Amino acid sequence: MTVQARISTAQSSPTAEAVKNKKLCKRHGFFGEARTRIFAWYLALMIFFVGLSIPIFYKVVFYKVDQRIQEDLAEELEVFQEFFEKQTDLEQELTAKKLDHLFQNFLAREIPKQQMYLITFINGKLYQSSPRVLPQGLQQDLDLFNHWAKLIQSQKGQKETTDSNVGSIIYIAEPVTTDGQVQGVFVVAQATAEEHQAAVEASNIIVGVMLGVLTLSVVLAWIISGQVLAPLRSLSRTARSIITEENLDQRIPIRGSGELAELATTFNEVMDRLQEVLNIQRNFINDASHELRTPLTIIQGHLELFGDDPEEQKETIELVIDELERMNRFVEDLILLAKTERTDFLQLEAVKVSSLMKELFAKSQTVANRNWQLENQGEGSIVIDQQRITQAIMNLVQNATQHTIETDMIALGSAMDQSNVRFWVRDTGEGIAPKDLEHIFEGFARAYQSRRRSEGAGLGLAIVRAIVHAHGGYVELVSQLGTGSTFTIVLPLEPLQEISSHESYTNR
Repeated sequence: MTVQARISTAQSSPTAEAVKNKKLCKRHGFFGEARTRIFAWYLALMIFFVGLSIPIFYKVVFYKVDQRIQEDLAEELEVFQEFFEKQTDLEQELTAKKLDHLFQNFLAREIPKQQMYLITFINGKLYQSSPRVLPQGLQQDLDLFNHWAKLIQSQKGQKETTDSNVGSIIYIAEPVTTDGQVQGVFVVAQATAEEHQAAVEASNIIVGVMLGVLTLSVVLAWIISGQVLAPLRSLSRTARSIITEENLDQRIPIRGSGELAELATTFNEVMDRLQEVLNIQRNFINDASHELRTPLTIIQGHLELFGDDPEEQKETIELVIDELERMNRFVEDLILLAKTERTDFLQLEAVKVSSLMKELFAKSQTVANRNWQLENQGEGSIVIDQQRITQAIMNLVQNATQHTIETDMIALGSAMDQSNVRFWVRDTGEGIAPKDLEHIFEGFARAYQSRRRSEGAGLGLAIVRAIVHAHGGYVELVSQLGTGSTFTIVLPLEPLQEISSHESYTNR
């Protein structure tokens, strides 16, 4: 009753914790999901970069427009310069009157592009322009006109106007000189409003398409993130279901490959191991309860029928003592298994392997009538707990006698190499079925129940493994049905040297 109460208490704690965690997850709600957080970061980064790139995009577009306007102005100025050079080659001296005639001829033959203006100055005064009517925003800027009229060297520039239909004015001004004297100024200028407006309209379309693509990508990102994180949600649901309902049979479906598939695979492997461990614990508790309950039931039954017949009383007392001794051995085995985890379990000493083998062989011959043989004996010493190793090997001997008959052979032997000492117990008995090899060292494991009932509680091999593991060694088992079994204890020469604890099973 005490054991069951403790188990119930231990199981209720994780369940309560799981309910608490589930409530905590619900309290976080939508914004507590990994999918939402990832998507929120993705959306925030997209908005940041798009918000940063749109103004830069407009600035780059305006820069390109202004650069193209300046190239057009430079081409127009080059046309004027070629015309001016041809005309001055024909004239020996350039006067104001001749410059008047030159400007008039050029403006008459040259038709500027839309929003482009050709403006001429003679002797510091406005002479003529093409087209003749300039935009109001440009006409009203007298400071700019006065600036152009007084120029004595080439100049490029840009001037903002108050007229929204004009915007800013980009210009190139070129003084016309003869004999080092400035006779006039030729200005080619262009308003940017129309060009900028066209660029803005085209850019708005591009930005609109970008925003549409961004919106679509955001929706797709939300859908795809849900698909990508679906295994995580499934894993979370399965984990909560296992914790709350104690259902250890559920597993995560493995789809595709990658990190999530690896995570699901790892989770399933953990669940397999957890289920195996819990099953072993349940079986251990059930078997231990059975081993304790059976002698108690026998004792209770005989005591209830305890009569006055002296002979019957003697038989009953002997039976009760025998069952109590069996219970005592069982409890001692359980205590021994528990002690193997303690640091003071072993009392180490240097032991000669050959002497130990002779002692073990002598003890083995008294266990049962078998064809006993002492095979190879290792030479040298090893640091071990002699009492515990003797107990482990004698458990193997006892196990061998229980699954052999009088005509079968049981052999003991040992061997040493540079790093290990090997002790083995080999028999020609019935052997072990392949399906039983994996669990043969677990508590209450009886691999031969189909042929005869094993004496004891089935803890002998579990004790062997625990003692060997405490020494830093491991146990090897080679067995085949109808041929026999060989149990080999492998111990390191150095005391408590760390060796990976394992049992290897090989079918011959």
